[in-house]
Amino acid sequence: MAKARGRKKSKASKEDNAERDVSEIVLPEMLPVLPAKDLVAFPSVMMSFYVGRQASINAIEASMAQENLILVVSQKDQTIENPEANDLYKTGVVANIIRTLKIDDDRYKLLIQGLMRVKVRKFAEKGECLYADVEAVLPQESTESSTEGAEMVERIRANLEAMVDYQNLPDDMLMVIEEVEDPGMLADLILAHLKPDVGLAQSALEEFDPIKRLKIVESLLHEDLNKIVVQEQIRGKAETELTKGQREYYLREQMKQIKQELGEADESGQDLASLKKNLLSVKPPKVVMDEATKQFRRLESMNPEASDAALIRTYIEWIIDLPWNKQTKDRLDLKLTKQILDEDHYGLEKVKDRILEYLSVRKLNKDSHGPILCLVGPPGVGKTSLGRSIAKALKRTFHRISLGGMRDEAEIRGHRRTYVGALPGRILQGMKMAGTVNPVFVLDELDKVGADFRGDPAAALLEVLDPEQNREFSDHYLNVPYDLSNVMFVATANTTDTIPDALLDRLEVLRISGYTTIEKLNIAKRYLIPKQLKENGLKTELISYDDDSVLYLIDRYTREAGVRNLDRELGSLLRKIAREYAEGRKEKYAITSELVTKLLGPTKFDPEHLDREDAVGYVNGLAWTIYGGETMPIEVSVAPGKSGKLALTGQLGAVMQESAQAALFFARANAVAIGLDPEFHEKFDIHVHCPAGATPKDGPSAGVGITTALVSALSNRKVAREYAMTGEITLRGTVLPVGGIKEKALAALRYGIKKVIIPYENLKDLEDIPEDQRKEIQFIPVKHVSEVLKLALIGPPKSPIDQKAPHKTTRVTLDRTV
Repeated sequence: MAKARGRKKSKASKEDNAERDVSEIVLPEMLPVLPAKDLVAFPSVMMSFYVGRQASINAIEASMAQENLILVVSQKDQTIENPEANDLYKTGVVANIIRTLKIDDDRYKLLIQGLMRVKVRKFAEKGECLYADVEAVLPQESTESSTEGAEMVERIRANLEAMVDYQNLPDDMLMVIEEVEDPGMLADLILAHLKPDVGLAQSALEEFDPIKRLKIVESLLHEDLNKIVVQEQIRGKAETELTKGQREYYLREQMKQIKQELGEADESGQDLASLKKNLLSVKPPKVVMDEATKQFRRLESMNPEASDAALIRTYIEWIIDLPWNKQTKDRLDLKLTKQILDEDHYGLEKVKDRILEYLSVRKLNKDSHGPILCLVGPPGVGKTSLGRSIAKALKRTFHRISLGGMRDEAEIRGHRRTYVGALPGRILQGMKMAGTVNPVFVLDELDKVGADFRGDPAAALLEVLDPEQNREFSDHYLNVPYDLSNVMFVATANTTDTIPDALLDRLEVLRISGYTTIEKLNIAKRYLIPKQLKENGLKTELISYDDDSVLYLIDRYTREAGVRNLDRELGSLLRKIAREYAEGRKEKYAITSELVTKLLGPTKFDPEHLDREDAVGYVNGLAWTIYGGETMPIEVSVAPGKSGKLALTGQLGAVMQESAQAALFFARANAVAIGLDPEFHEKFDIHVHCPAGATPKDGPSAGVGITTALVSALSNRKVAREYAMTGEITLRGTVLPVGGIKEKALAALRYGIKKVIIPYENLKDLEDIPEDQRKEIQFIPVKHVSEVLKLALIGPPKSPIDQKAPHKTTRVTLDRTV
């Protein structure tokens, strides 16, 4: 048995459950253990709590069988339901069970008094509960000075008085601490009442120096008191604001009564009446009206000066301003529509036919909504102005939304009303500006929509551009469905590559190719020159010009698929002429090619001079750019070598490099059949270079040209200068179809080449070429590259080393992406 001595307390028997004299406590060899969850017991402190775990109930019953002593030890992890020895701290408190109350079969209410700190030597399981062999921890003398301890006790008492004043501790707490002189006991009493978290309380229990325990208490009191002071300040401010608001409310009510007595009108009431009248006049759908009415009732019950009142009012005004039932009547006169489209745009027959088809269906079935048109083509061909012409033909209002660079989904769907400065999206803003439910909406630059952390606008457009979904388009700001099914959407883009597949699937794509030179000439004569004469204040009778001078300006000063730069250059030319008339010129101006050069300066784009002699390896290739068809030479040179190295230069893209590799492999695999030395790859190195190296070039349609040039260089056979060619090849030499046939063919014709080799499967694309120009070109369709070699190569094969003249480089034009 171990005997522990401590501060003497009043003695009592077990039967009357009074306090026991610590000095006379004899600790048994093994004490029942009560694991405490979310609780740390302290000596000299009485505690009441519930016990429900079976192991704890067993410990209580075992304790009551031996002097009512029990060891209370806290758990390290409060989530463990059945703790073992390793889950318990090694420092605890021996307590006397003063009273037990059995609530039901599986729960006790327990009142205990802490007696002394103890350290656990070891734990052991006996019977149905845990026991512990303990060693008493007797009170220690502090290492701190008595003066410091006395000052600390005074500060603690002052802080406790402040907390009692704030009603965070009971009043009798002060009476208890006044009677306690021992620093350690004082610290334990205060810690038990403050109830810190288990970790902090356990560390205080394990601190045996009484002054150091007081320091922990002082720190806790200081922290709690700071929190209480801040809370009181916040509560005081809130009460002040509430009092101020109540005062303002009473004053406004008094003002309202005074105005009524004086017979003055209530402006806010009249304003709300006018707002309600406007809301009823627009007659929105029932679901919209219900929401607007709900918000209006909130507005009526609010103070006009409240911040929310302005937000609700703005919301109701948006509902009033949006068109819900107003629409224009379509002018379904097909002949007049065709006349308007022809007046506004030259060519573009396919697009005009599709628009007329749409109107024809609308004329026969007024409930049809039709697909969403997407006009895809290079810049300056009139995509946006086509939408304006459609609106003009239908007599609908027109609205354009530029999507270029848009990266925020809220631009389409709007912001929720909880945000400061929230507004509806661009779609509903456009509907408000249009003023009708059936305008023509042009969504410009659809291919330039981006995405970032704010969302993906293209995903929001999925609902807008789906005729089956946009009947109930949901804007985040409005938060009620809005019918967009009567809107005629026309999207424009330069390419479909960057448009998401899900969005592209909702569109009917109409491709607009670049204008030919002849088409540009007619556009200039019909539209651009008259417009620029008017803008520059020139009379038609003062200017004369011929087709050659306009064609000279088109070819030498512009290089584009559309006519935007042509319009700009014509404006620059006529402004210089207008200046001379403004300075006093009287005679008529005759515009010639020489005058164009004089006024506009040196030419910007001179035609490339194609070799006019049959040459070894020289091939007239054809390329497509966003500015239209072009020729672009490429040079292939062979030199003696042992590695068979293939060098590719000139900023060739990955696809074009693969075409060159495919051409080389075809030549190696079919060397004997096409008249080449089977071992040429061991004797020669090959260099493929495309001039204009600063311009990136890519595309698959260079395969036929590279193959022809390569075979020509390796066999030392000339290529007939009268041919131009395009087409993609496979490893087996099959010629696959390519795009841009119209532009490439017209480019060949522009340089005087009238025999064009094309893939057989591209024959169907010849219908896009104007008939008068199609007649001037002989198109030669081929299915295999061997057909091209038979047509283009002249003479029998020879070895490149047999050349007497310096070896000429091979030149071929490839597709170029700018």
